[in-house]
Amino acid sequence: MTVSGIITAIVVGLILGVLGRFFAPGKQSIPIWLTIVVGIVAAFIGTAIARGFGYADTKGFDWLELITQVVIAAVGVSLAANLYGGRRGVSR
Repeated sequence: MTVSGIITAIVVGLILGVLGRFFAPGKQSIPIWLTIVVGIVAAFIGTAIARGFGYADTKGFDWLELITQVVIAAVGVSLAANLYGGRRGVSR
């Protein structure tokens, strides 16, 4: 992966975090920084899955790759909301 590919993945990850939060069911009580981190991770994982299945490098826009990334982001946001929400109730 090139430097421009990493930068692109980070920018796409920012957008994916927001989309993942939008498509995740229920209310997500997590900070925006966690949403962004989940989106960045989803961008990398989604690209790896798309490359593994051979649909990452198509002509034009890679819609299947984007859909894969958004689904992973939505799942990640849901998991993060459950984990982060469970942690907030613990007193120290």
